[in-house]
Amino acid sequence: MQTGEVLTKKHPYLAAPFPRAFAHRGWHLGELAGLENSLPAFQRAHAEGYRYLETDVHATSDGVVVVHHDELLDRTTDGTGPIGKQTWAQVRGAKIGGTAPISRLEDLLEELPDAAFNIDVKSDAAVEPFLRTIERTGAYQRIAAASFSEARLARIRRSAGPRLLTSMGPRSAAVLWANGWLPFLKLGFLSQGAMAQVPVRQGLLTIVDQAFLRAAGRAGVEVHTWTINAVEQMRKLLDLGVHGIVTDRPDLLRDVLIERGTWHGG
Repeated sequence: MQTGEVLTKKHPYLAAPFPRAFAHRGWHLGELAGLENSLPAFQRAHAEGYRYLETDVHATSDGVVVVHHDELLDRTTDGTGPIGKQTWAQVRGAKIGGTAPISRLEDLLEELPDAAFNIDVKSDAAVEPFLRTIERTGAYQRIAAASFSEARLARIRRSAGPRLLTSMGPRSAAVLWANGWLPFLKLGFLSQGAMAQVPVRQGLLTIVDQAFLRAAGRAGVEVHTWTINAVEQMRKLLDLGVHGIVTDRPDLLRDVLIERGTWHGG
């Protein structure tokens, strides 16, 4: 079975106790507002005690892996156009929020050697450069790869093997959800990944509930919910038993975990 193999439970990425608190694109609050996915945002999140940092990567036309969510530079930087059609020499001139340079993935890994990263690989073109960067930096033990593309995740798994954790893609998560309500179907062989990283709801459909968590427990996989920014919802999900929460309000999530005695930050 691919989901929740015993091997993944021994992976160093999963060594920290539950619940896992993820700073979504770093700490982009207060004076760092508008600086999502910037090195200062990640440094601040780590300084505030966050061990797990969530981010995204694209690759430039010359194969440099850069930390950025959107395909285009336009929304968060003073640059323009698609990252994949520009060289690193061109992309590096763009400033996030007009102030912070875009970082290469290897820069982020070097600057925060004690942090664990959940990395959404945003394009097919980024897969091989992403894997080369992990190999070159020796960062397999502190990275989990994610994607909304099952095919992209399959390529990553084939190339990296069990050294690299991966989350479930949408199809695998849907199978897990179906197993929650129809466990007799035994469709687990269609799922791959050590973690189901999902929204609480998708349209009118509730994804994360007791049935989903029971199915995850049977499969031996973790459930991480995104992106949770309201205190009451954080509390409800923790009461439900989710294993991790991804948030744009790391200040609030930390407070909630401290009040419950389950803050495991540095």
